[in-house]
Amino acid sequence: MTERRAILSGSVFEEQIGYARAVVDGDWVHVSGTTGFDYTAMTISDDVVEQAEQCLRNIGAALAEAGCAFADVVRVRYLLPDRADFEPCWPVLRACFGDIRPAATMMECGLADLRMKIEIEVYARRAAG
Repeated sequence: MTERRAILSGSVFEEQIGYARAVVDGDWVHVSGTTGFDYTAMTISDDVVEQAEQCLRNIGAALAEAGCAFADVVRVRYLLPDRADFEPCWPVLRACFGDIRPAATMMECGLADLRMKIEIEVYARRAAG
């Protein structure tokens, strides 16, 4: 039987909306769209680059709990309400994903809270063994 388990970050959004930060399904780890909220304090910076950095910290914590790391990421999706905010984030994103080179998509769309300037979603595959 394939392992399936939910990983929760403690975000109030997970409880209010009814989802998990990530779901482990066998070797696959599906990390939900993750924003720049510091989930322990439920605060968010006004700066998009700081939000991107916090997104990556939140994602890194979920990946670690799932038993993998950024090196295991095969797909990343960037969601931003204003595409002009994407380029300032490139150095942070390149530092995280530049050596890994996952498949990636950037989409301009509305996010759930007007304070959110970026949301990042990843899919990872845990190494066998």
